[in-house]
Amino acid sequence: MNIYWEGFRTFFKIGCFTLGGGYAMIPLIEEEVVNRKKWLTKEDFLDLMAISQTLPGVFAVNFSIYIGYKLRRLRGSLILALGTILPSFLIILTIAMFFATFADNQIIAAIFKGIRPAIVALIAAPCINLARAAHIKLTNVWLPVFTALAIWIFGVSPIYIIILVAVGGFLYGKLVQPDNK
Repeated sequence: MNIYWEGFRTFFKIGCFTLGGGYAMIPLIEEEVVNRKKWLTKEDFLDLMAISQTLPGVFAVNFSIYIGYKLRRLRGSLILALGTILPSFLIILTIAMFFATFADNQIIAAIFKGIRPAIVALIAAPCINLARAAHIKLTNVWLPVFTALAIWIFGVSPIYIIILVAVGGFLYGKLVQPDNK
C-alpha cells in the first residue's frame, strides 16, 4: 500500500474519532503507530511525546509531522499533518454552518454534557500508561505532582518548569549516570 495514503488515512481516522484534542489522541496514535504499523518503537513514542509537548503548536500536529518526516521526509510530514488537521477543520466548518440552528437545542446540549466525562477518561488513560512506561513509581511520583501543583496553584510558568527539568535532566545524565551513553 502507498505509505503516503496509509499515513494520511491513519491520521485522518484518528482525527475523525477523537474528541478532546491532541491529548485524547495519544492512545489512538500509540495503537496505530507503535502497535499496528510499527512505525515507532515504544521508546521513540515516549521521546516524541516529550518533544511534541515542548514545541509550539498543536500537539497532535507536531506528532504527525515528526512521524511523517520519519517515514518520508518533508512530503510525509505535510501529508500526515494534513490528515491530522483536515477532520477537525471539516467538523468545525460543519458545526459553524449549522450552529445557529442547534444553539438552543436541549438534546444537543445534553449530548455535549455527556461527552465531557469520556473526554477526561481519554486524557487520563494515556497519562497512566505513560507514567508506567516512563517508570514513574511511588518513589518518584512527587516530581510530576509537584510540577502540576506549581503550575496550577502557584501559577509558575510551564516555560520555567521545562527549563528547570531540562537542566536537571542534563545534570543528572552527566553527574549521576556518566556511563549511560
